[in-house]
Order: sequence, then C-alpha cells, then structure tokens
Amino acid sequence: MSKYDYDLFVIGAGSGGVRAARVSSSYGAKVAIAEEYRVGGTCVIRGCVPKKLLVYGSHFSEELEDGKNFGWTWENPKFDWIKLRDHILSDVDRLNNAYTDTLNSHDVEIILERAEIVGPHEIKLASGKTVTAKYILVAVGAWPAVAEFPGSEHMLTSNDMFHLENLPETVIVSGGGYIANEFAGIFNGLGSNVTLVNRSDVILRGYDESLRDRLIQISTAKGINIKLNCTFDKIEKRDDGALDVYMNGDNPVRADVVLAATGRRPKTDGLGLENAGVETNDYGAIKVDEYSRTNVDSIYAVGDVTDRVQLTPVAIREGQAFAETVFNDTPKTVDYDCIPSAVFSQPPIASVGLTESEARKKYGDVKIYSSDFRAMRNVFADRPERSLYKMIVEVTSEKILGLHMIGPDAPEILQAAAVAVKAGLTKQAFDDTIALHPSMAEELVLLK
Repeated sequence: MSKYDYDLFVIGAGSGGVRAARVSSSYGAKVAIAEEYRVGGTCVIRGCVPKKLLVYGSHFSEELEDGKNFGWTWENPKFDWIKLRDHILSDVDRLNNAYTDTLNSHDVEIILERAEIVGPHEIKLASGKTVTAKYILVAVGAWPAVAEFPGSEHMLTSNDMFHLENLPETVIVSGGGYIANEFAGIFNGLGSNVTLVNRSDVILRGYDESLRDRLIQISTAKGINIKLNCTFDKIEKRDDGALDVYMNGDNPVRADVVLAATGRRPKTDGLGLENAGVETNDYGAIKVDEYSRTNVDSIYAVGDVTDRVQLTPVAIREGQAFAETVFNDTPKTVDYDCIPSAVFSQPPIASVGLTESEARKKYGDVKIYSSDFRAMRNVFADRPERSLYKMIVEVTSEKILGLHMIGPDAPEILQAAAVAVKAGLTKQAFDDTIALHPSMAEELVLLK
C-alpha cells in the first residue's frame, strides 16, 4: 500500500488542473482535486467564456442598426441587462456541473475546500484535515491586480462585471490590455458611456503596432473615449453610490463603475509555498522547469500560476503534459512557439508569430504583405470600419514569421491559418491556394 493518501493532489480545479487530474486518474493514479469556489476555473466561471457571451450580446446594437440596409426593421428594440446577465450565469452553472461530472466520471475525488501546502507531500484543508500525496500539482491560476491609490477600493475587477445589478450609464476602464479593451467594447456596445484610461501611450503591448493603431481608430469612432498617458489620483464615492474619479490633476469625472483591468497576478498568496520551500519570482509566479516541476521534486505547477504564458489552451496542454510525464512514463513538454492569441475587442484582433518590430529585430530585413479593406457586410451596411490583415515574411526563405489580423471573425479565420504558420509554410504556399470567394478569409491568399 502507498504511504500517501493520494498519488496526486491537485490544488485548483481550473482548465489545467482538471485536465491533469482526469488524465492522471485514467492512468491509474489515485487523484483528489481541491477547489475553494467552483469547478471550472477562471476561464469558465469568471473569464473567457462568460466574457465572450457578453461580447456576443453587445454586437446586437450594431447588427440591429446594420440590418436596416438589409431590409429589416424593428420597432423600439430594448436591451435588458438582467436577462442577459442571468442567462450567462445560468450557462456558467451548466459548465460548472459539466466539469464536475467529468471529474466524477474519471474517479477524481472533488474536495470543495481551500487547500494549503504544509510540506513537500502534505496539504491542509480549510476544515482542518491534513492529507498527504506523492505529488502535489498547483493550478490555482491568477487573480486581477488592482493598483493602490486613495479610493482604489471602489474599483471593480473583471470578476465583478458579470454580477452588476444594473447596466452602468458611465464606465471608466483602467488598463490597455486585452481585458480592458474587451470590456470597453462590451459596455460601449451595450450603450454605456465608456472611457479607457491607460497609464502609457501603448495599448495591447505585444501585439503588432499596425493592429493596435487600427483598434484605437475604430474604438474612437465607435464613441469610446481613450485617454493615454493618464493616471488616477483618487476616487471618491458619493452618497448616491456614484464615483468621482480624479485623473492627471484634472477636475473629477463622474462614473457609475470604474473597472481595474491592469493585469493579473498569480494567486499564490496564502498558498503555503514557503512551507515546502517552493521558489517564486518577484511577481509571485511559481518557477518551473520544462516539465512543470518546481525546485521541490514532488511539487509541480501549471497554468497562470507559473511564470509562463497565461492562456487557457496553454494550461490545458501543460496539464496534459504533466500527466503524461508523471503517470504515463512518457515525458512531454509544451511547445510555446507560435501560440495564436486573440483579443475579442470590437472588431476582434487575432495574431500568431512575430510582430513586424520583433521580426525586424531578429531577422533584420523582412517583407511585409498586407490588405487594408472594408468587409463586404460593412460596405453594404454603410459602415466605414476597415479591416487589416498583415503577413511578415523572412526575405530569403519566404517563410511566414507572423500573421496579424483585425476585423470581423478574425480569430475564427486565424485558427486555421495558424496551423500553416506553425508548420513553417511559405508565402508561396498561400499564393498557390485558390481563394474562397466571396469571403474575408480569401484576403490571406491574395496578400500583396
């Protein structure tokens, strides 16, 4: 008999933890997983899934308007925030149950308590019970970061935005990353007056410059007020619940909601990592090797809690690789090269590979192919919004180094194109492919 209660104890039932738990169990391991809130993690419960549903809901304001040129009329259309909010939360319930059923069907013991590490093989539960495991996997994810300044306690985070009692009339979004731009687009589409405040002059750092500039142009045209090189001085709450927001030494601006969307930090506080001697970096992220192992041989970590890439599909791959390595005697690592990503702004951005500046820095001279166009639907709807597709190519080999898009359905189009970039195909391979007409995607094989 094993001297441990479990072969594997997973802390955190998000995407990475759930995958690692169920696959490890399928290989014969005795597995338990602890979750202090709900099964499914950030993406399912308070992140990409409910946020994408909000994005869908916010599109209808433009679609109803555009429909007039397609022969449709609507009498007094109205938006009901409570109906959308509650329907999204009910879908979150469905997903929570689905993830729970998956773990149960794979004989993974679910412990709905907070867990803390007390040693290399020991975990203490909130109930006071202590259990042991041969291996511990930390998969607790990350948590919204909120800057500290007078009144910052009045700010909400992305976690809170799915539970608002009313649709806010005025929203100020602090940040310039994907979460900030997505929520700015959502509430602008739903009819709120939105201001995006960023402390630097660069939004969406890490994305291609051309796409960032295009999103600013389009967002401004849609009515989003963008304030760059702007910082918060203080926030004061009025008796009626509204907020007076002071920025850059100017007079206060009234807001119903101020959203802190300035990034996420690994959720390692109070986890007890120091009890086992697990090393973290300056931001609290757990340091791991290529096999997701920490400096303590029995403790591993995957997903947003590590110092790697904070994306749900990456966490899933890491969880799978962990299970294969530890419980299937098949060492696996994750390839972090050419990971596609998307920003569900309005319009959305999709990207894979090197940006133009990154490619020039690494390769020197590169070729740039692009298409700047209005989607057929926008032309017919008399909407001026233009899409931009951009391909970065290495000069001598013609290998595609990066592909970047902003426009309707860009993420849906890029997923397939990312396979070609990952495979190392050349521009000629795209040129040799016959266009699928009429479509926006055909621009990819017509780039000049």
